[in-house]
Amino acid sequence: MDTRFDTSVQELKYKVLKEIAKGLFNDTLLEEYNEIPQRISPGPKSTMRCCIYKERAIVLERMKLALGGNKDIDNVVEVIPIACDECPLGGYEVTNRCRGCIAHRCEKACHRDAVKFDETKRTAFIDKDKCVNCGMCAKACQYNAIQNYLRPCEQACKVNAISMHEDHSAQINDEKCVQCGACVNLCPFGAIMDKSYIKEAINILKDSDNSKKYQVYAIVAPSIAVQFKGVTLGQVVTGIEKLGFKSVVEAALGADMVSYKEAQELEEKGFLTSSCCPTFVTFIKKYYPELADKISTNLSPMATIAKWIKEHNKNCKIMFIGPCISKKQEIKDEKVSKYVDVALTFEELQAMIDAKEIDLKSLEESPLDNASYYGRIFARSGGLTDAVKEALKEQGSSFEAKPIVVDGLENCRLALIKAKGGNVDFNFIEGMGCIGGCIGGPCCLTHEVRDKMEVDKYGRESKEKTIQDSIKHFQD
Repeated sequence: MDTRFDTSVQELKYKVLKEIAKGLFNDTLLEEYNEIPQRISPGPKSTMRCCIYKERAIVLERMKLALGGNKDIDNVVEVIPIACDECPLGGYEVTNRCRGCIAHRCEKACHRDAVKFDETKRTAFIDKDKCVNCGMCAKACQYNAIQNYLRPCEQACKVNAISMHEDHSAQINDEKCVQCGACVNLCPFGAIMDKSYIKEAINILKDSDNSKKYQVYAIVAPSIAVQFKGVTLGQVVTGIEKLGFKSVVEAALGADMVSYKEAQELEEKGFLTSSCCPTFVTFIKKYYPELADKISTNLSPMATIAKWIKEHNKNCKIMFIGPCISKKQEIKDEKVSKYVDVALTFEELQAMIDAKEIDLKSLEESPLDNASYYGRIFARSGGLTDAVKEALKEQGSSFEAKPIVVDGLENCRLALIKAKGGNVDFNFIEGMGCIGGCIGGPCCLTHEVRDKMEVDKYGRESKEKTIQDSIKHFQD
């Protein structure tokens, strides 16, 4: 397995993206389209399925998602039904801990008459045709003999947006989904994937190179600093430029701008929830709408720096590159779509670099600078809070920020429940949908590098020592 990735699922996804990117760059995709599944799964030993034919059929479905997926589905996360057939049905099951007690509390707790007792073995069992997975039997059992076995995707989803279709494949309730990408990252069969807009990205780059009508900027998330193994960040920047980008800009510059505005808005309103993580913002709007007016009115760092670039260079295209699936959904928002043309992931970036046969290790380094320490540490949980506090300090404000820092939707939920109840001891909620913040994003190349110290080390390499210096230097 390719050591750049955590799992074979990631590697398979990368192989498909690389083949698609290579065909698009070389204008050979149409003629090679039907050959790609054979190249990725050349024979029986390469299959992960029951047979090579099913494996190749699934690869074709992955290719469709790599080319933008189902246009009738607005959600950027889709299920590949044919790939979703190996997980047990799950739900509540009676384990061998059942002692066949005579109390029968589990049976009495069930209002659907789904819990029965085997007359011979005297142990309980659950009639799946009647069970609705309410869990009352499990709560009643004094031996903890009834357990709920959720599928990995269901377990990963903290908003209960995933259920089972009639054919037993997973299905996503788009009204509930917040595009956190946890299901994409944790499905052991890769049956849930994010749509790719790599085709749009490559077409923009090729058109820019051929027509010279516009320039293309890449805005990279600060978490890029801890993603690529065995090469320097400067070499990665050079590699991105070799793809056809005029310049590579730090989203951390937008983070510097946001922290200044967010600090001012917090002081004006007295209570605020952050707007940097699109998953967190969507989570509030869908599940805690009564707090929607507390969301910061600032654009995210990505959109903020993109807005500045487009206002100063009318004839340009902008692509965001990061670890986040929900950014693909964010750029559909009318407030953002006019500034960011395409959102890509680190996985897609790696595929594009390799499709062009760019050897990062052989490249010279290009600088990626101007953002402050505080803008760069937005990559990890707590970074935004540190930046807002620093911004208040630099602005000479006497307002005291009393933040609560939460990462992961379960922790975000707890903070929002408290805020909803009122009478809290905090006035600012920094919410990140992913555990650890952006460095735990679903489309990171690896999820092993989550060390806060690595992010802070990258931040300390900044030439700009204050947020104000960073903003002034860039705008000058």
